[in-house]
Amino acid sequence: MRTKLWGWFKPLVEGLFAALLGFGIGAVLMLLWKYDPVKAYLALFQGAFGDFGSIGKALSCLLSQGIDACKETGVIYGLYELTNTLTNATPLILTGLTFAIGIRAGLFNIGAEGQVYIGAMAAVAASLFSLPPGLHVLVSILFALIAGALWSLPVALLKATRGVHEVISTIMLNWVGRYLAYYLIATALVDPNRAEKSISIAQSARLLPILPGMDLTASLLVSVLFAGIIYWILWQTALGYEIRAVGLNPDASRYGGIRPTRTMIASFVLGGLAAGLAGATQILGRPPTYALYEDLSNVMNLGFDGIAVALIGRNHPLGAIVAAIFMGGLSAGSNQMQIAAQVPLEMVRVVQGAIILTLAIPELLSIFKIFRRKRG
Repeated sequence: MRTKLWGWFKPLVEGLFAALLGFGIGAVLMLLWKYDPVKAYLALFQGAFGDFGSIGKALSCLLSQGIDACKETGVIYGLYELTNTLTNATPLILTGLTFAIGIRAGLFNIGAEGQVYIGAMAAVAASLFSLPPGLHVLVSILFALIAGALWSLPVALLKATRGVHEVISTIMLNWVGRYLAYYLIATALVDPNRAEKSISIAQSARLLPILPGMDLTASLLVSVLFAGIIYWILWQTALGYEIRAVGLNPDASRYGGIRPTRTMIASFVLGGLAAGLAGATQILGRPPTYALYEDLSNVMNLGFDGIAVALIGRNHPLGAIVAAIFMGGLSAGSNQMQIAAQVPLEMVRVVQGAIILTLAIPELLSIFKIFRRKRG
């Protein structure tokens, strides 16, 4: 019993220590360049989550008076910073799942970036149809899921049939996906009135806001629900058991009657579903644009940031939710660090990198140990 409890608490203790170390390194760096770390971190927290007093008033108002009354008095905007953090976290939950599923299967899948582009384009393409509101959202999400899964198949088949390393093939497909997106946004999906973006998502295909006047939409609920589904698949189904078994030892799994090729393909497809959905949530549920920019700036790097999310979350679906919120907070709070603490953007990025790196190192070391043991 004690061993089981320690198994639960060990990642939390390691994560807390790593976070303190990361913030400490960031503080030292800021002191060396004559910036106030206390003021900077307070500004970071304020920008990421807001003021506890304002949050309390907003929640109390929502529970007692309802959304309309709180919006009229402006009390609801005490949740602005928190909702901004959750909005940033929404696609990162899903791209974190893509990498985490791969690692659980013993694969280094870094193809989420390209799959996000493809999923986002599929969601935009679905907007060309004229459908009723509820059905249109579902069709757009389905298009993105299928597109992300299909984009992962070449990598899966190359790995399964030819032994091509997934890092090489995913990097190549990321670039193909990016330039395909550039081409389609400039041609078939271009907005006839604004050439710098794709057509806007139809009103009937947009995910509804959770709170009026805020960027946070039902896309957060979609992401959390999908993370729950992945958790159920990995820990409550035969397929999930096979994926985890192959990830730990493919040879032993093969002797146990598990087909590594099948589970390998399944893990790539599951990851593609998650990344494709991430692209959809960013387009269907991220106001005010509801479109793809020609430079892909509103979906760029979501796949790569998901790698950090997965590592911080210990490659666990539930951990990915917590890690994505943390990453979303770092992103949301960075502006406040620059404004309130006068920390330049370059230093903010260095501090963020130090924090993320120290949090990711424990899981990276665990992954390297597993891969080394498999090779040995």
